[in-house]
Amino acid sequence: MKTVAQVLPFRTNNYVVEELIDWDAVPDDPIFRLTFPHQDMLYPEDFNQMVKLLEQGAPKEAIRETANEIRRRLNPHPSGQKEYNVPMLDSKPVAGLQHKYAETVLIFPTAAQTCHAYCTFCFRWPQFVGVDDWKFATRESGRFQEYIQQHQEIADILLTGGDPMTMKAWQLALYIEPLLGPGFEHIQTIRIGTKSLGYWPYRFVTDPDADEVLLLFEKVVKAGKHLAVMGHYSHWRELETPIAQEAIRRIRGTGAQIRTQSPLVRHINDAKEVWIRMWKTQVRLGCIPYYMFVERQTGAKTYFEIPLVLAWEIFQGALQKVSGLSRTVRGPVMSALPGKVVIDGIAEIYNQKVFVLSFLQARNSDWCKRPFFAKYDHKSTWLTELMPAFEEKKFFYRDLDSIEEEKNYQTLSAKLLRQRNFQETNKSYRDASLF
Repeated sequence: MKTVAQVLPFRTNNYVVEELIDWDAVPDDPIFRLTFPHQDMLYPEDFNQMVKLLEQGAPKEAIRETANEIRRRLNPHPSGQKEYNVPMLDSKPVAGLQHKYAETVLIFPTAAQTCHAYCTFCFRWPQFVGVDDWKFATRESGRFQEYIQQHQEIADILLTGGDPMTMKAWQLALYIEPLLGPGFEHIQTIRIGTKSLGYWPYRFVTDPDADEVLLLFEKVVKAGKHLAVMGHYSHWRELETPIAQEAIRRIRGTGAQIRTQSPLVRHINDAKEVWIRMWKTQVRLGCIPYYMFVERQTGAKTYFEIPLVLAWEIFQGALQKVSGLSRTVRGPVMSALPGKVVIDGIAEIYNQKVFVLSFLQARNSDWCKRPFFAKYDHKSTWLTELMPAFEEKKFFYRDLDSIEEEKNYQTLSAKLLRQRNFQETNKSYRDASLF
């Protein structure tokens, strides 16, 4: 754990340790895997290199430099986040904002660049490793507000991080309250992306300013805005403690909605039974299942990734066992550089087995819900590994953005192959006949 934590961020808390993890089931307990480092989260050669430095008592600077070299090879900013998502104002980038889709802007408050505990699969891990150039963060409230005012197409604001709910209530209000006043009439929805419902539900119940947070939520709703708390739940166990359910009850009492999302990740929730129980529990508690994501191509992806065909089988298998109230969920979804691509199914067309895909959101809105097809491949785990079906030379959305993503992804391809070979010789994960 010490070795891996030199590279990938590690943080937990007493609630996770004392109330969520089943220590009799460690190391296979899903919440333990969700929060504690494991050796196979690094490539073997990188792990061994770091072990050697620690055993030799190397200087902190040498350890930090080696860690940063390894991190750079782990694709810290997938899907062109730095190159394509940062907006411009007066010919200068607006720090701490991402504007990928016309209607939605992401805000990264400086004070929210941490979490109550870190998920080992998190694609935002570069925010937490102390490399300033990799962070998205802003404390320049006037500048991002000016950008939002100038772009009337923006309807949704998503506060993200890190976790905005690590901020004090007064800090959160600095970002939210201006959006309720004049000049921001075009803002219809304010979203807060948070893991606190799963990792620190006391934030909404017994923390010193919990009531202030809820009053702020009520203020948003009374101002005529829709407030959506995007609850990150990766396993049903995060929903079943009394304090977690009380937090949900109190948030819903403000008029806010809770929408739930998580990636599908190996070792944690890679079985349909987990999702069936999780979605049913969420609906019973008044939450709205929203997304099942595919693990992104960054960080410890090779430890957590699942073949797309198996992801679709798990999603379909779970969806069959829940009522229509749970079928608000979309998935499996790849949040890739061109947009959010959903695997709609697997079909046989003209004697060719294919993935049926479409965009839920896209950089070009004309792409949304336009079906396209990729050759069936039982090993692929991400969009850029798929090939067009029916002898097409390229997917219809193929442009410079997609080419750039492929170029970035090539920096990982050789190591991905080596790591998969390593995993194949060490795992008893799934029988190949399933594919």
